[in-house]
Amino acid sequence: MDLFIGNKNYSSWSMRAWLVLKNFDIPFQEYLIPFDDFQIDGAFKQKILSINPTGKVPVLKHDDLIVWDSLAICEYLAELYPDKKLWPQQVKSRARARSITAEMHSGFMALRSICPMNIEAELTTVGKKFWQESVQLQHDVQRIEALWNARPNIDGFLCGEDFTIADAFYAPIVMRFISYGIPLNDESQRYMQSILSNTATQQWIQEAKREHHLVECEEPYRTKY
Repeated sequence: MDLFIGNKNYSSWSMRAWLVLKNFDIPFQEYLIPFDDFQIDGAFKQKILSINPTGKVPVLKHDDLIVWDSLAICEYLAELYPDKKLWPQQVKSRARARSITAEMHSGFMALRSICPMNIEAELTTVGKKFWQESVQLQHDVQRIEALWNARPNIDGFLCGEDFTIADAFYAPIVMRFISYGIPLNDESQRYMQSILSNTATQQWIQEAKREHHLVECEEPYRTKY
């Protein structure tokens, strides 16, 4: 099984699929396709288009099957490895977990556009500015906090004591909140600590910080390290 990803510093969608594979000890080979300016004739697009016709990462290749969307990848893995319990086992809990994950997959556009993931960067100054100026950003964060604070165990993950696909989908949000210094309540801070103490998350962060590969189009707020 092969997983093609983008830069760990920037690629939030790659992080989601990668965390699921790592957390559940699913064997895979990782292939990094470095980001560039994403022009159609550039190295990134030429490489990824040879694998995935949508021209995006992540992509999971399993034998002759290509799965090219983060949520589709995770659903495929859940079906392939039912014994690993990637989703909660109870029907209602599983439905709620899928709802939480789907909301992340398709929503929170203000947060995504204003605060793109940049793990290596310290962006609290711009984060404070945007927090004060953008009602849409505040609304997105309030909704995320409501989801986080409704978890069954205040010291656990979104669906209980165990890490699930839902947590993998919110891990990049934790990265954003740290980089931009977004103000959060105590319950949300405790959830962030659960994510940050996760071994796979720690590995992703360490490797992201070691990249030192600045991609200008991914850096709306910095021009150099």
